[in-house]
Amino acid sequence: MPNPIVRWQIIAPEPARTAAFYRDVFGWELSAANSMGYRELRTGSESAAPVDGGVWPSPPGQPGFVQLFIEVADLDRCIAKANELGAKTLVPKSILPDGDSMAVLLDPTGISFGICRLAGKRPNPKGPGDVRGSV
Repeated sequence: MPNPIVRWQIIAPEPARTAAFYRDVFGWELSAANSMGYRELRTGSESAAPVDGGVWPSPPGQPGFVQLFIEVADLDRCIAKANELGAKTLVPKSILPDGDSMAVLLDPTGISFGICRLAGKRPNPKGPGDVRGSV
């Protein structure tokens, strides 16, 4: 079963400024029209499975960084397996307002990454198909 990278996230001290920078440099579509004020960036990719992302505020006094989100079939099982292999859970499993679930882990070398289970299929606005894969 594949575990595709389905999203990326920039954690930034100045999220509005950071999101505007990437919008302006690459011509990406920027929207914060969601219940959490998350700054979503759509890359406008013509591929069948575009990988979009967004910008979230970093904790006060912390530097920015990039996280990848990997879709998994069973979030609880993936968290347990990662922890058995030396990972630490930074953000426990959470259900988001859109129904997706996610967690953030720290690998044994200190790199954070997200895992998610997407609630439903969202059609690709640029063309036919499912942007989420078949996990």
